[in-house]
Amino acid sequence: MFSDTGGGHRSATEAIHAAMQYLLDNCKPDQTVEIYVENIVEKSHPINRRFVELYNYLLRHQQQSMKYYYWFIETFKPNDSEAGWQITRPYLNRYVGQLAPDVVVSVHPMSNQYLARAIKECGLKNKSRLITVVTDPNGDFWSGWANKESELTIVPNDLAKKRLIDLGIEKNRIAIMGMPVHPDFSMPASCTPSEFRTRLNLDIELPTICINAGWAGGGNMLSIYRALANVRRKIQVIFLCGHNKHLYDTIKRESARYKIPTAVLPFHDRMSDVMASCDLMVTKAGGLTSFEAIARRLPLAIDMLTKPMPQELGTARMLVSQGLAYDIEQADDIVPVVENLRLRSDGEPAPLPTAHQLDHVNASFDIAYRLLDLAGVKLQAPPTWVRSGEEATELL
Repeated sequence: MFSDTGGGHRSATEAIHAAMQYLLDNCKPDQTVEIYVENIVEKSHPINRRFVELYNYLLRHQQQSMKYYYWFIETFKPNDSEAGWQITRPYLNRYVGQLAPDVVVSVHPMSNQYLARAIKECGLKNKSRLITVVTDPNGDFWSGWANKESELTIVPNDLAKKRLIDLGIEKNRIAIMGMPVHPDFSMPASCTPSEFRTRLNLDIELPTICINAGWAGGGNMLSIYRALANVRRKIQVIFLCGHNKHLYDTIKRESARYKIPTAVLPFHDRMSDVMASCDLMVTKAGGLTSFEAIARRLPLAIDMLTKPMPQELGTARMLVSQGLAYDIEQADDIVPVVENLRLRSDGEPAPLPTAHQLDHVNASFDIAYRLLDLAGVKLQAPPTWVRSGEEATELL
């Protein structure tokens, strides 16, 4: 259960689903398993849908106002209000009651409390186990992640665990397992970097910068793109505009004015291939995007021209401190980063740091295995998979 506020929650959900499906297909479970995936927040009531739409609008067009959205949610806690429950109740009780699931997995901080109430009101307290999977890898995330009714809360790292303990969650109900990144990001790409660049009419050898405006297509990416004109070395750009047609049209016009070869793309559903084909990605500090890049061993330049929301600011600081990212506080900060960029073709990347579980690139398999176990599914041939920054090849 998740919501499309940005793209990270859906990405995490799809990662867990893919890992579960892999285990079910390859490890011979002792029973039939049904998995349901639903973006429940926006489907539960028109008012809740408006909150989702407002969040995505601000991401696209008013990033500087996101701090007020964050303040409103944290102050008034609509996800834990009686009025909010009453408008959400008919949908959730019907959905949960009809499924009567063995395990309910919440991958969004605005759904935890209401899912717990739905389970209770449907008389499923002794059948349906509520599990929360946190997708913010730092100590400054939404308080909505903390739900005392969840039997288990799975967190990316030690920072998230400490935050939950500070919010009143018992430490024996918290499991550190890493960020649920889709298995595609630790597997070989479906095509070589040369093949991918050729399809976009780009040079197969030039340093390639990916500017990723995210699922919503927001941030200060146009300013950073313009600053690249001051880079002296020859480079090329892949610009991902997300679900923002206005940004797409704008970048198409802008790219015609610059000498930098630029492939302008809307939302791309093969981000694992995109990341495998670039030498640097400019992005905001979204938890899932950042950790997908880490799994791909792709250096990051993080858009901090506008101060990120608290749950993203902590992520940015962590990645910069561990040498995995550069902070871009002014558009021109990108120039020396690109001028001194070490290309992937120059040799093997350094091992991933072990701090804050940053090397747990295959956590989605661990999470999937735990969820199946909680549902009572026994795998006849449990797999092992290589972790901690090594090449991620599953071994059956």
